[in-house]
Amino acid sequence: MKKSVLTRYRVMAYVTGVLLVLLTLGVIAKYLLEMDGAADFTRVVGTAHGWLYVVYLIFAFDLGSKAKWPVGKQLWVLLAGTIPTAAFFVERRISHELEARVAEDSPATAKA
Repeated sequence: MKKSVLTRYRVMAYVTGVLLVLLTLGVIAKYLLEMDGAADFTRVVGTAHGWLYVVYLIFAFDLGSKAKWPVGKQLWVLLAGTIPTAAFFVERRISHELEARVAEDSPATAKA
C-alpha cells in the first residue's frame, strides 16, 4: 500500500472532523443560543461537510480495501465522519496501525 493512500485519508479525516465540530457548534448556536447569523453559518458548513464527507467516504473505502479490512472495521471507519470528534480518534488509531505496514511496503532508499 502506498503512503499517499494513507495521507489522503488522514487529510480528509481531519477536514471532515473539523467541519463536523464546526457544524455542531453552529447548530448549538442556532437552536440553543438563537444567535443571529448562525443559520447561514450552519447552512454553509453543513453543505461543505456533506460534500467533503463523500470524498472522505471514497478515500476511507479505498484505504480499507487496500488494507483488506473486514466489513465491521470498514464501517467503523466510514461512520467516524458522522460523530463529532470521532474522526480524530479513529484517524489516529488507523494511522498508527498502518504506518508500520506502509514503511514495510515502501522500498528502502539509498542515502548518499
